[in-house]
Amino acid sequence: MTTTKNYPDNITALYARLSQEDALDGESNSIANQKKILLKYATDNSFPNPTFFIDDGVSGVTFDRPGWNEMIRLSEAGTVKTVIVKDMSRMGRDYLKVGYYTESFFAERDIRYIAINDGVDSDKGDNDFTPFRNLFNDFYARDTSKKIRAVIRSKGNAGEHLCSNPPYGYIKDPADKKRWIVDEETAEVVKRIFDLCIAGKGPMQIAKILTADKVLTVKAYYAKRDGKAMPDNFYRWDYKSIAGILEHPEYTGCTVNFKTYSKSHKLKKRLQNAPENYRIFPNTQPAIIEEKIFERVQELRANKRRPTKTGRQGLFSGLLYCADCGEKLYFCTTNSFTPKQEHYVCSNYKSNTGTCSAHFIREETLKLFVLQRIFAVTAMFFDDIQSFQNAVYQQRFAEAEKAVKRQKRELEQARKRIAELDRIFKRIYEDDINGTISHERFLKLSAEYEAEQKELTEFVKAEQAAVDTYEQDRTDFDSFAAVIRKYVGIRELTPTIVNEFVKKIIVHAPDKSSGHRRQKIEIVWNFIGELSQDEDKQTIERQRKSRTA
Repeated sequence: MTTTKNYPDNITALYARLSQEDALDGESNSIANQKKILLKYATDNSFPNPTFFIDDGVSGVTFDRPGWNEMIRLSEAGTVKTVIVKDMSRMGRDYLKVGYYTESFFAERDIRYIAINDGVDSDKGDNDFTPFRNLFNDFYARDTSKKIRAVIRSKGNAGEHLCSNPPYGYIKDPADKKRWIVDEETAEVVKRIFDLCIAGKGPMQIAKILTADKVLTVKAYYAKRDGKAMPDNFYRWDYKSIAGILEHPEYTGCTVNFKTYSKSHKLKKRLQNAPENYRIFPNTQPAIIEEKIFERVQELRANKRRPTKTGRQGLFSGLLYCADCGEKLYFCTTNSFTPKQEHYVCSNYKSNTGTCSAHFIREETLKLFVLQRIFAVTAMFFDDIQSFQNAVYQQRFAEAEKAVKRQKRELEQARKRIAELDRIFKRIYEDDINGTISHERFLKLSAEYEAEQKELTEFVKAEQAAVDTYEQDRTDFDSFAAVIRKYVGIRELTPTIVNEFVKKIIVHAPDKSSGHRRQKIEIVWNFIGELSQDEDKQTIERQRKSRTA
């Protein structure tokens, strides 16, 4: 930054820059030392109106720096007549950009530039070594970037947190700065945000609720905690902040590294990495949000539910799907509708522009049906928990369990064979050294064994993933049981209850062939999927002449 606001017409720009990497070189590159050298040179050589332009803690590979930008702005206005730096690396470490400024920008505006330690002075003609210095400075930045990336990669692969500050809801452990502990005050806000999302609220709605309740924003909380100046509108939450919190898997207690990357050390823009390139380390800090709740929130966020123009939002919006075309059913209401008239219709049929039939169901009817099914499932659970559990396992896991037993046996055999191949490698290597077998024979055998071991390793990896998925499915029953116990005795449905019980509802087209309107509904429960029940218990039936569902 500059030290003055009112500049004279003819100034000598004394530019100093220091990055975090340069600071490792010691006092010689410090801002104070650079200012001392620059001012002495300007004074000794009688340069008029010396004015400092400073960028402290800014990398030389970028030219988007506050101090530099101010100096260039004044140069374009014709105010700057001379630019003095300690050496060419202070100007920057991108040899193309440095070359542009020294050979084109300054020359076109008749601005003299001087690099004291490098002996560069544009008034004394071209310095043949200057382009090489700029190139070496660029190489230095590239090499430093590689070293830093290697350190970061090592830390990331070891499961260390790569971000300098923990997310909202956590603080650094005073006894170990590498560990995160729960910040009880903000963790309660995080839990509330997730609860509101489970209750069917979107980020914008949640932001409005927190604002109305005068909850300090993230920025305001940190400012108050650290004794800094409070920002304007310190209760006004932004929906982007809410969305960011809802997308943080770290709240489940894990560390996720390498979520972003940059293409080059000269490009500071971070790009989203592919999920398969993430490194995830579980149980690295106390969890604020249960993993199942986090996963359910991600599912709800993927099926965004926006209020209608009336401001009302369907209780089952985002959960209903057409049995024939697979599209969602949209909530339909107007200001003139009574609650009994509000309904859902297939989006592929809506306004008669689609190709699907009229999959239609009233919300009041669906509320009653879903509530009855929850009562039925709850009764099945408490009447005989073991039988209920066996029914779920039999439906979901009977065939899978046979496959998993087979997979486990094959995994054990594959692992034994891999270990055996390691021993074989050692033996044939010793035979090759001793001359027991020819080197050609050794190469052929080792190639065959390596190919077999590689194939077995890939097999183990794939089969283990399948077994892990199965084991996870078995634990899902306990999660569903916890939901049932949580809502024993409910009398009406709320968005939270619906979202915790129901993953998906499939609506079939009505069948009127019998003279009655019969409509099949399938409920896919969270954690356990579908439950086989009597066909009649999954069907809504109404007389043709009565108000249809």
